[in-house]
Amino acid sequence: MKQRVSVMQIMTSKPVVLNIKDTLDEAERLFKKHNIRHIPVVDGKKIIGMLSLTDLLRISFADVATDDNDNDVVEAVVYNMFTIPQVMTKTPMTVDVSTSIREVAEILARESFHALPVTEAGELVGIVTTTDLINYLLLQYY
Repeated sequence: MKQRVSVMQIMTSKPVVLNIKDTLDEAERLFKKHNIRHIPVVDGKKIIGMLSLTDLLRISFADVATDDNDNDVVEAVVYNMFTIPQVMTKTPMTVDVSTSIREVAEILARESFHALPVTEAGELVGIVTTTDLINYLLLQYY
């Protein structure tokens, strides 16, 4: 296995992002549309938070991953009670583009994270998830 491969090799470049002023309805729409579980929250290109699908599930009485119309009213009421800054993880841990895949794996395992924003010169340039890491590891066995 290669020893010092940069996280740039496996990260998702140009990730789906939310602005701090976006709504939780918009967040849910993006989660569904892109079939993702983590969205960085940005102010310009600077990462200021991370919102996960689990964060939405914690505040919702309904499963946001379904299209059941009965859940729509409940979700709308709950989502209007909170803002993204109230629900997101503030100042999330990030990794630099020069961070090795091994270091990323160590952080994800140690911290029990499932995603890390990737930055370059303090600006968001990507996101790396446990799925990215597993796919990379699987490729090592072919």
